[in-house]
Amino acid sequence: MPEADDRIVQEIWVADAEASPYGITTGADGALWLTLVKSGEIARLTVDGVFDRYPAGPVGCRPTIITAGVDDALWFTRSGDDHIGRITSDGVVTAFGLPSGASPFGICAGPDEAMWFTEMNTDRIGRITADGRVTHFDLPIEGGFPSMIDHGPDGALWFTLNQANAIGRMSLDGKTAIYPLPDPGAPVGITRGTDALWFVDIAAGRIGSVDLQGTMRTFPLPDPTAKPHAITALDSGDCWFTEWGANRLGRISPTGEIIEYDLPTTESEPHGITVGPDGAVWAALESGAVARIAP
Repeated sequence: MPEADDRIVQEIWVADAEASPYGITTGADGALWLTLVKSGEIARLTVDGVFDRYPAGPVGCRPTIITAGVDDALWFTRSGDDHIGRITSDGVVTAFGLPSGASPFGICAGPDEAMWFTEMNTDRIGRITADGRVTHFDLPIEGGFPSMIDHGPDGALWFTLNQANAIGRMSLDGKTAIYPLPDPGAPVGITRGTDALWFVDIAAGRIGSVDLQGTMRTFPLPDPTAKPHAITALDSGDCWFTEWGANRLGRISPTGEIIEYDLPTTESEPHGITVGPDGAVWAALESGAVARIAP
């Protein structure tokens, strides 16, 4: 493994472990938006440190993944009470109910002016329009536990099947292809690259890529117990990822070269990761902070 360069990881404390920052994204308003999964809130953080918190729903709603929407708002999943949430840049929240037990998790903006999301417990992918109309698409696999989702460079939706050890692809009309990993694992995070999708495998401790024909490459991390959780792609082709079990952030090049960076505080529990409005990489830490590192 190459030695880490001299980039400094900064920590900015915004809450505490009782709030638990989990998901993070950059909004159209030029701010960072976070889910506070345990306190049931959405937070907005500017790059100069202004921090605001908004209730995401009732106690126990567990806002989880958040992403920029197709309508300049932020959209998020509420895994605790089976809702999709929408929040405007000034903090107004709207929620759309799903069938009981859906347990939505991953969410992304699709290429069709709608949001797409995973339902972990019902083996379905969902689509929701800006005005709240929901369509469900059944997956051809039981117990797959669909987790993260992103739209690919081919205009389809790509997602991880955590318990089926596979990556899925769904076209806009709901047709699905399943691509098994070459050996046992449990993929979670996924992100769109320039000509492939990149994913992290929390169980096997590796980073993987899958091209648009379903061909996979995998790159083991130096520590197989690192538990990589989320991943985000840069325009350069590099991807950044969180190592939940090893208290690190990592970077992987398109050819598989990996560099890792320790977080300043032990047991930070890094989860979501995104490219910020300042071009830096930002990660949400369940300990109550966000981490920032220049790309």
